[in-house]
Amino acid sequence: MRRPAIAALVVALASLGLMAPTASAAAADDNLCKQEWKGRDGNVRAWEHWGCNGLPLGTTPGDDRFWGDSAGEFRTPAHTLASSVMNSGFVGGRDVVAFYAEKDYRYELGYVCLAPGELWADNLTDNYFYNTGKVVNDNIRSHRWVTASECAAGSWLT
Repeated sequence: MRRPAIAALVVALASLGLMAPTASAAAADDNLCKQEWKGRDGNVRAWEHWGCNGLPLGTTPGDDRFWGDSAGEFRTPAHTLASSVMNSGFVGGRDVVAFYAEKDYRYELGYVCLAPGELWADNLTDNYFYNTGKVVNDNIRSHRWVTASECAAGSWLT
């Protein structure tokens, strides 16, 4: 009778041990986003990995009509790599970043918005473009600065 109880205890402890590194990794990635935060400097930023990790894909105070070309701050292959984004724009007016699934800010093919108060979205694998259900991760084609009223209720990144 004691052996099943001991076995269950060992399994439970092992499970906790397996979960701890995952929590630590998430905390470390969150700390990396905090380290990357430059304050309100007027920019949008993106990284190739979740948690504001990996290759920085671009930083700009402006809009970029296509992340897959050789113009602007976000250049190919950024349109196939972005896994985390940051909004350090100035608060007021056009202070929301809208990210689009297609170049030229084509909202009908899907978009998501990042509010200035959210600061960053550190894992785009669990976010989907509004209207399409397409995952945002590795699929941002363009971005522009908009007002909050230009974003639908279900379009906000978290």
